[in-house]
Amino acid sequence: MSEDPQVKAIQEQIENRERELVHQTEQLRACIKELTRQLDEIDTESESMRITRKTPLTLPTPSPASEPERPDIPDHPAYRQILTALADEGRPMPTRDHCQTHDLTILPKNTEGSHPELKRLSSRGILTEPEPEPGLLVHADA
Repeated sequence: MSEDPQVKAIQEQIENRERELVHQTEQLRACIKELTRQLDEIDTESESMRITRKTPLTLPTPSPASEPERPDIPDHPAYRQILTALADEGRPMPTRDHCQTHDLTILPKNTEGSHPELKRLSSRGILTEPEPEPGLLVHADA
Protein backbone atom coordinates (compact mmCIF):
# COMPACT_ATOMS: atom_id res chain seq x y z
CA MET A 1 0.00 0.00 0.00
CA SER A 2 1.01 3.50 -0.37
CA GLU A 3 2.63 5.47 2.31
CA ASP A 4 0.66 8.52 1.44
CA PRO A 5 0.04 10.66 4.52
CA GLN A 6 -3.51 11.42 3.48
CA VAL A 7 -4.30 7.72 3.11
CA LYS A 8 -2.74 7.02 6.52
CA ALA A 9 -4.82 9.78 8.08
CA ILE A 10 -8.01 8.39 6.55
CA GLN A 11 -7.14 4.87 7.70
CA GLU A 12 -6.50 6.15 11.24
CA GLN A 13 -9.85 7.94 11.22
CA ILE A 14 -11.54 4.74 10.05
CA GLU A 15 -9.79 2.69 12.77
CA ASN A 16 -10.71 5.27 15.42
CA ARG A 17 -14.31 5.28 14.23
CA GLU A 18 -14.39 1.45 14.27
CA ARG A 19 -13.07 1.44 17.86
CA GLU A 20 -15.71 4.02 18.85
CA LEU A 21 -18.43 1.95 17.21
CA VAL A 22 -17.23 -1.24 18.94
CA HIS A 23 -17.17 0.63 22.27
CA GLN A 24 -20.67 2.07 21.69
CA THR A 25 -21.94 -1.36 20.64
CA GLU A 26 -20.57 -2.93 23.85
CA GLN A 27 -22.17 -0.18 25.95
CA LEU A 28 -25.52 -0.56 24.19
CA ARG A 29 -25.43 -4.36 24.55
CA ALA A 30 -24.75 -3.92 28.29
CA CYS A 31 -27.69 -1.48 28.52
CA ILE A 32 -29.92 -3.88 26.59
CA LYS A 33 -28.88 -6.71 28.91
CA GLU A 34 -29.72 -4.61 32.00
CA LEU A 35 -33.03 -3.42 30.53
CA THR A 36 -33.94 -7.01 29.60
CA ARG A 37 -33.24 -8.10 33.19
CA GLN A 38 -35.45 -5.27 34.53
CA LEU A 39 -38.18 -6.11 32.02
CA ASP A 40 -38.11 -9.78 33.10
CA GLU A 41 -38.48 -8.73 36.77
CA ILE A 42 -41.47 -6.51 35.94
CA ASP A 43 -43.06 -9.26 33.81
CA THR A 44 -42.63 -11.74 36.67
CA GLU A 45 -44.18 -9.36 39.20
CA SER A 46 -47.01 -8.53 36.81
CA GLU A 47 -47.81 -12.23 36.32
CA SER A 48 -47.72 -12.69 40.09
CA MET A 49 -50.23 -9.85 40.50
CA ARG A 50 -52.56 -11.40 37.89
CA ILE A 51 -52.45 -14.68 39.80
CA THR A 52 -53.04 -12.85 43.08
CA ARG A 53 -56.08 -11.12 41.59
CA LYS A 54 -57.50 -14.41 40.26
CA THR A 55 -56.98 -16.45 43.44
CA PRO A 56 -59.75 -14.87 45.57
CA LEU A 57 -62.18 -15.27 42.68
CA THR A 58 -61.60 -19.04 42.61
CA LEU A 59 -62.06 -19.55 46.35
CA PRO A 60 -65.48 -20.75 47.49
CA THR A 61 -67.55 -18.18 49.30
CA PRO A 62 -67.57 -19.01 53.01
CA SER A 63 -70.96 -19.61 54.50
CA PRO A 64 -71.93 -17.13 57.19
CA ALA A 65 -71.27 -18.74 60.54
CA SER A 66 -72.53 -15.85 62.63
CA GLU A 67 -75.87 -17.38 63.56
CA PRO A 68 -76.69 -21.05 63.97
CA GLU A 69 -79.53 -22.34 61.83
CA ARG A 70 -82.82 -21.91 63.63
CA PRO A 71 -85.57 -24.48 63.30
CA ASP A 72 -88.76 -23.46 61.53
CA ILE A 73 -91.50 -22.51 63.96
CA PRO A 74 -94.96 -23.69 62.88
CA ASP A 75 -97.33 -20.91 61.85
CA HIS A 76 -100.30 -22.14 63.87
CA PRO A 77 -101.25 -19.68 66.65
CA ALA A 78 -101.24 -22.44 69.29
CA TYR A 79 -97.50 -22.96 68.79
CA ARG A 80 -96.84 -19.24 69.01
CA GLN A 81 -98.92 -19.11 72.19
CA ILE A 82 -96.86 -21.95 73.71
CA LEU A 83 -93.59 -20.18 72.90
CA THR A 84 -94.90 -16.87 74.24
CA ALA A 85 -95.98 -18.54 77.49
CA LEU A 86 -92.56 -20.16 77.89
CA ALA A 87 -90.84 -16.83 77.27
CA ASP A 88 -93.11 -15.08 79.77
CA GLU A 89 -92.59 -17.71 82.47
CA GLY A 90 -88.85 -17.96 81.96
CA ARG A 91 -88.74 -21.44 83.53
CA PRO A 92 -89.31 -25.03 82.39
CA MET A 93 -93.02 -25.88 82.36
CA PRO A 94 -94.88 -29.20 82.49
CA THR A 95 -97.77 -29.91 80.12
CA ARG A 96 -100.40 -29.04 82.72
CA ASP A 97 -98.96 -25.51 83.13
CA HIS A 98 -99.19 -25.08 79.37
CA CYS A 99 -102.88 -25.96 79.60
CA GLN A 100 -103.34 -23.22 82.17
CA THR A 101 -101.65 -20.66 79.91
CA HIS A 102 -104.18 -21.61 77.19
CA ASP A 103 -107.02 -21.10 79.69
CA LEU A 104 -107.91 -24.80 79.56
CA THR A 105 -109.12 -26.66 82.61
CA ILE A 106 -106.71 -29.27 83.89
CA LEU A 107 -108.35 -32.40 82.53
CA PRO A 108 -106.66 -35.45 81.01
CA LYS A 109 -108.18 -34.74 77.60
CA ASN A 110 -106.69 -31.23 77.60
CA THR A 111 -103.22 -32.23 78.79
CA GLU A 112 -103.19 -35.17 76.36
CA GLY A 113 -104.23 -32.80 73.56
CA SER A 114 -101.44 -30.33 74.36
CA HIS A 115 -98.77 -32.97 74.73
CA PRO A 116 -98.38 -33.72 70.95
CA GLU A 117 -97.94 -30.00 70.20
CA LEU A 118 -95.20 -29.76 72.80
CA LYS A 119 -93.52 -32.95 71.57
CA ARG A 120 -93.64 -31.67 67.97
CA LEU A 121 -91.86 -28.48 69.04
CA SER A 122 -89.39 -30.62 70.97
CA SER A 123 -88.72 -32.91 67.98
CA ARG A 124 -88.01 -29.86 65.80
CA GLY A 125 -85.44 -28.60 68.30
CA ILE A 126 -87.50 -25.57 69.33
CA LEU A 127 -88.15 -26.90 72.84
CA THR A 128 -85.95 -29.16 74.95
CA GLU A 129 -86.36 -31.20 78.10
CA PRO A 130 -83.75 -30.32 80.73
CA GLU A 131 -81.72 -33.30 81.97
CA PRO A 132 -82.58 -33.37 85.67
CA GLU A 133 -86.31 -32.87 85.09
CA PRO A 134 -87.75 -34.88 82.18
CA GLY A 135 -91.31 -33.91 81.32
CA LEU A 136 -90.58 -30.22 81.72
CA LEU A 137 -90.11 -28.28 78.52
CA VAL A 138 -88.05 -25.16 77.99
CA HIS A 139 -87.26 -23.05 74.92
CA ALA A 140 -84.09 -24.42 73.25
CA ASP A 141 -82.42 -20.98 73.20
CA ALA A 142 -82.80 -20.56 76.94
